[in-house]
Amino acid sequence: MPFNPHTESDVAAMLQAIGVDSIEQLFDEIPAALKIGALQRVPEGLNEFDVTRLMRERARVDEVELNFAGAGAYEHHIPAAIWQIVTRGEFYSAYTPYQAEASQGTLQLIYEYQTMMARLTGMDVSNASMYDGATALAEAVLMAERSTRNGPARVLLPESVHPAYRKTVRTIVAAQDIEVVELACPEGFLDPASLDAIEQPFTALVVPQPNFFGCLEETDALTDRAHAKGALVIGVVNPMSLALLSAPAQWGERGADIVCGDGQPLGVPLSSGGPYFGFLCCAQALVRQMPGRIVGRTTDLDGREGFTLTLQAREQHIRRAKATSNICTNQGLLVTAATIYMSLLGPEGLRRVATTSATRMRELDARLLALPGVQARYPQRPFFHERAYLVPGGATALIEALAGQRIVAGVALGEDYADDALLVCCTETRTATDLARFTDAVLTAIPTAIG
Repeated sequence: MPFNPHTESDVAAMLQAIGVDSIEQLFDEIPAALKIGALQRVPEGLNEFDVTRLMRERARVDEVELNFAGAGAYEHHIPAAIWQIVTRGEFYSAYTPYQAEASQGTLQLIYEYQTMMARLTGMDVSNASMYDGATALAEAVLMAERSTRNGPARVLLPESVHPAYRKTVRTIVAAQDIEVVELACPEGFLDPASLDAIEQPFTALVVPQPNFFGCLEETDALTDRAHAKGALVIGVVNPMSLALLSAPAQWGERGADIVCGDGQPLGVPLSSGGPYFGFLCCAQALVRQMPGRIVGRTTDLDGREGFTLTLQAREQHIRRAKATSNICTNQGLLVTAATIYMSLLGPEGLRRVATTSATRMRELDARLLALPGVQARYPQRPFFHERAYLVPGGATALIEALAGQRIVAGVALGEDYADDALLVCCTETRTATDLARFTDAVLTAIPTAIG
């Protein structure tokens, strides 16, 4: 055990000092029914060389040549300069910038990030990130509830919101006695007219754009109807789509009140499920209820410009129930990557990536709909760079058939929804040759999937 610094004699001495007979005795409050005698099906340990060799072998087996999966995790091109800068020691190993006098570089970068996110969403204020998009939405719901203390503890959550986001919201707000009302979206989007039938008051309406099915929601009508009922609007957005679509601040007459989502499309690679980072923006009127850190620009006594954490003291993050948030670790490294990504591409670069992604998806859509038996799941709805399809034999069978060709065909919706549709995504990383290979593979696999 080369990385275990304690010998058996060390452990025995420590146990003797605290007056217990064994390490197991330290956990005697755990009920016996919850304990296991030994780990099952766990192989013997390997040394560093063997682990490295095993991981390389597994990587070769699992290597993907074409990826058409999205569902909240998107493959975009990341310029090499971004992570070359991010992994510099000044960023890579920097600690949370509580001491402004020692953290001006990090604080300025976060300030620039906040500025970029505020401009991208059109909102007044951005914080310095959350864990991920799902927890950012949960925090947005809690934030909305705090902002209307005397209002109803109820939030409307369409089923067109990402399933993982909905599960996270229910898990986090359940202890706060907030009722989560899920709204059906049988046509792949939330019909604004359906809000007219809701008689009970509610705190907030969550509006995804684009939604989990890849469809575009009627954001203007939903926002105005929710505001007319005295509720706040929480927008859940793909930040890349905002290079083409209306900013949430422009939804309806008054705009969204809170905007959140996952920043993964902005320079964060697909790394075995994470880590990602969540962003959270809001209107100025709600800034006092915003969780997480906020960096401000100020001047010192000599009139020199500087940056510092503002509005919240560090202690607010450790005040348990009285804190605005108990998720207080900043995903700073990923925020650094996103800031550099947005600064390198600029508004025009982001627009090109978004436009190319949308164009590639429309090219792929035309190819797929020309195949026998393939249909758009929601044919009447506009989409950005993702769309759901009904395929012969079902999505699960098709995904398994294409996996043998090192192609990830998409995401099967059957685990969370009634039908086994295939959610397909296309970004600027896919070429015309890639699209042709994918559709040829689908065409070949359809008989196999049916059989």
